[in-house]
Amino acid sequence: MRADVLGLQAFISIAERGSFRAAASHLNLSQTALSHRVRKLEESLGTPLLLRTTRQVSLTAAGTTLLPRARRIFEDLGSAINEVRVDVHAADEQVAVGCLPTVAVHCMPSVIAAFARRHPGIGVRVHDNSASEIADKVQSGEAEFGVTIVAANRWDLELKPIVKEPFVLVSHRSMPLAGATSLTWAQLQDEPLVRISAETGNRILIDDALGARREALTWRYEVQRVVTAVSLVRSGIGYAIVPQLALDVVDVGELVAIPLRSPAISRTLGIITRKTVPLRPAARDLLSLLSQALKRSVTPRRDE
Repeated sequence: MRADVLGLQAFISIAERGSFRAAASHLNLSQTALSHRVRKLEESLGTPLLLRTTRQVSLTAAGTTLLPRARRIFEDLGSAINEVRVDVHAADEQVAVGCLPTVAVHCMPSVIAAFARRHPGIGVRVHDNSASEIADKVQSGEAEFGVTIVAANRWDLELKPIVKEPFVLVSHRSMPLAGATSLTWAQLQDEPLVRISAETGNRILIDDALGARREALTWRYEVQRVVTAVSLVRSGIGYAIVPQLALDVVDVGELVAIPLRSPAISRTLGIITRKTVPLRPAARDLLSLLSQALKRSVTPRRDE
């Protein structure tokens, strides 16, 4: 049975004021309209709620049972409405965005600074997560949009490519390959390599591009995150293949980045949004600033 909210409201008002006239005045209704609402509620319940006399109105046993429950319904409804208003107000004061960690470190400081100058009253929440986690947050509405790796898309999300970012070999300056201007994958066969976990989008891209050739490489170490891979390289125990922007996540110091070829592998970064939900003006502005920063950040390179 559907809840008769207007009927419950009329019933509560009559019960609390003891008369149809006072209740009608409180609700800004005619007594006829008020009586119609109560009668409709009683018919839906199959029992009278009020005892009417010429001088007063009292509750039946059913009305006595219903009144405290009806009050709680309206209290809960009022609380829910207030919570929604608070949430909407808070959302208006903040834009949430999902972002790959490498992009977050490289681009977000300058982007947020520019956004703050344009929108001094609006904050930014950055969810720096993996590609799959970013898709989850955009899909659930926790983030209005995300910057992620362009890959297989979900049916209810829209993905717009922005820029291609090459993978590079990271080496300590003391390592034998550090002086190379570029390297082929074949030249890495006997070198100790650090690779990222198979659960990450970066690893999937590299494995797909190399195919069976990846088995000929010496993957001596495996880590979960790019930052950890670069830290191992800094210790001088091996080399790592990482996205170009990853070097901005760490203090480069004694590290060098060497372009890779045959094949040259890159990842495409793009903006992910919900198909049926338009972005608010502030979110659109943040997206525009971030897209421009991404295009400036990645140095174009010819695939060889």
